[in-house]
Amino acid sequence: MPDAEVDGGVFDLDRIRLLVELMKEHGLTEIDLREAEQQVRLCLGSTAVTASTVPTLAAVAAPPSAAEASSDSTPEHIVLIKSPMVGTYYSKPNPNSDPYTRVGDHVDPTTTVCIIEAMKVFNEIPAETTGKIVAVLVEDEEPVDVGKPLFKVDTSQ
Repeated sequence: MPDAEVDGGVFDLDRIRLLVELMKEHGLTEIDLREAEQQVRLCLGSTAVTASTVPTLAAVAAPPSAAEASSDSTPEHIVLIKSPMVGTYYSKPNPNSDPYTRVGDHVDPTTTVCIIEAMKVFNEIPAETTGKIVAVLVEDEEPVDVGKPLFKVDTSQ
């Protein structure tokens, strides 16, 4: 098997290296490439690179960001609701509506806390925890990335 190529197409290692560099340059954490029946998904961070055909690629990992390192000092009863996807954060269903949640609101696992628009699809994001919203960490219409903290929830209340 040649060093620069596993199986051609999406598995060309030079192409993958270039894509990883472009991901770092543009702050992307994930891309998913498909060509015919081949697929490769590249994730920067603690997630491994996966492929859907015979070749298995090594994991690409980046060091933890300052935000991840600082979140380790958060008290046990404070839970962060993080963005599950890349997109645009919206606090309310439409410009004329009230926000889904505000500081002081009580949420449960099924409470919708916001919408994240990704590729023209509006995804309702559930709290997935029970407690009181103590902080909103993003502004309306702010772009968010996977894992970006959106809310702080006090689960002791």
